[in-house]
Amino acid sequence: MSKILLLQGANLTFLGRREPAIYGSTTPAELDVMLQRHAQQHGYQLEIFYTNIEGEAINRIYRAVDEGFDGLVMNPAGFTYAGFALKDCIKGAALPYVEVHISSIAKRNIHCVLSDVAEGMITGFGMHSYILGLDAMLEILRKRAVGR
Repeated sequence: MSKILLLQGANLTFLGRREPAIYGSTTPAELDVMLQRHAQQHGYQLEIFYTNIEGEAINRIYRAVDEGFDGLVMNPAGFTYAGFALKDCIKGAALPYVEVHISSIAKRNIHCVLSDVAEGMITGFGMHSYILGLDAMLEILRKRAVGR
């Protein structure tokens, strides 16, 4: 069974309350239930970790490597703008990384400093971005398992 870490970056603990016109009204608890249901239906283990502190995110990623996780899906959120230490961590950890954003960051003229170390990026599909990102990670892991 694959193990995927979903890291929720700075400000995502306020989902549903923070700028609902951009990020929607879904709360973190509601999102977590939806994503755990997806994991159960698709046969993988999902851990969801929220943090507003870049150093905690870095520590959790390195711990995930030691714990045998297979992939990292992350919405960097507030780390989008200056997460260079996090970027170095992702490169060093060498887990496949899929980046997700709830809003279309291109439409908002935002560039994420982490994007160039991602296998791919999903943006602009609201909460469904997470499902698409997790599906993408499952496909990456499937291809790696068969040696492609």
